[in-house]
Amino acid sequence: MAVWPSPWLPLLLLAAMLAFEDWLATPTCSGGLTTPAPTPAPAPGDLRVMMVSDLMLPGSDATYADRLFRNHVMSKLFAKSIGTLKPDMIVVLGDISAKGFELAESKWIDVLEQFEGILGEYSILPLHITLGDKDVGGCANLDDSFVHHVTKHLPGLDSSGCGTFEIGNVSFVSLNAVSLLCGNNPLRFSVEKVIERENNHFQQKMVNEAGHFSLGSTKREDCNWRPNNMESGSGPVVLLHFPLYKSQEPDNPDGEAIGVVKFSESGADGKRSYNQLHALPANSTQYILQALKPRIVFSAHDGSFSDYTHDDGTREVIVPAVTWKITGIPGFVIATFGREGIMTVRHCLIVPEWYVMAGYSIFLFLTALVVRLSHWM
Repeated sequence: MAVWPSPWLPLLLLAAMLAFEDWLATPTCSGGLTTPAPTPAPAPGDLRVMMVSDLMLPGSDATYADRLFRNHVMSKLFAKSIGTLKPDMIVVLGDISAKGFELAESKWIDVLEQFEGILGEYSILPLHITLGDKDVGGCANLDDSFVHHVTKHLPGLDSSGCGTFEIGNVSFVSLNAVSLLCGNNPLRFSVEKVIERENNHFQQKMVNEAGHFSLGSTKREDCNWRPNNMESGSGPVVLLHFPLYKSQEPDNPDGEAIGVVKFSESGADGKRSYNQLHALPANSTQYILQALKPRIVFSAHDGSFSDYTHDDGTREVIVPAVTWKITGIPGFVIATFGREGIMTVRHCLIVPEWYVMAGYSIFLFLTALVVRLSHWM
């Protein structure tokens, strides 16, 4: 019978394993590690939102490695991050699925159930999910009926893939950014109607708050476009999957357009395809900025964190991918909206996958070594 070299060694290995899992699940956020000095809970009236993107969950198509390894590690990550940072809600900025545009409706439900399992006890938190190109496809296969079937299972989205909601004194507008890439299609027109409706809503709200109408209605209704009298930054928090167009970058001093999605005609039906990556076109960007005057824009898709100020002063934060399946340093963002209009954004990093793989491999090697040594004793 095998005898351990020391009766304490199995316990030491187990303690080391638990400590390692706790370390790998602890994110490093701007402003310092979340531990040993946890971020204090939001003050009364504050709203703290955890922004994640690009989970690329396979749902029922998950591999053995996904089920045994990635889901376990991701669950530990969310539990540690949520337990420490204490967000009031979670926002997923698109691409929650790895290839949702190929899935039947029943398999889409499997993706959402997989995410619910990863969240565990924190699945009770309010959740909002925007649509990404991996969720509903690109311009060549974007279908409004498919989008409608998908949005039935995503809280807060209408049939076009857009949504509006308010928590406390913070208003959010979530737009189907994929459709804004795709020329003249029914979904794009529906998204533009949402933008016009929200423009009218916030202008009416501004008038009411100024005291011009004591009993004015703030109900959202379809209205015709009217000149925008809103001040810059007075509108809602805008949620997108694709980043907005940037006219100039620090490493592009000549001002050549960056992140422009290039369209090409394909097929007799005139549908358009896009070269898959990067940003909304300049005209869609300008339309969103002028119509909504966003308080801030949160977007994703790039895979890496970015904090950028547009020419009109609008701040855009690009949320990094939380998955290890694409390039870039994985992470997420914590945004806190204070009662006095103060807003803070923290960028949080998670450990690269190879750290995790190396750690588990070393643990398994040490365990096997101890077992072999026990046979030699």
